[in-house]
Amino acid sequence: MGSILLTIQFGFSWIYAELAVIQIASPITKFCPVYTILNKLMPDTDPMQNGK
Repeated sequence: MGSILLTIQFGFSWIYAELAVIQIASPITKFCPVYTILNKLMPDTDPMQNGK
């Protein structure tokens, strides 16, 4: 609901559509951009998702 209101207000619909595609594809592809960034920022820790 918030995304719809922000899209109407600001016209950033392409950003929200891209985020929706990433969220839908994440369980299928096992790729999450947030986990990838965090794994690179903290290399000495155990990987958070690591495609499993």
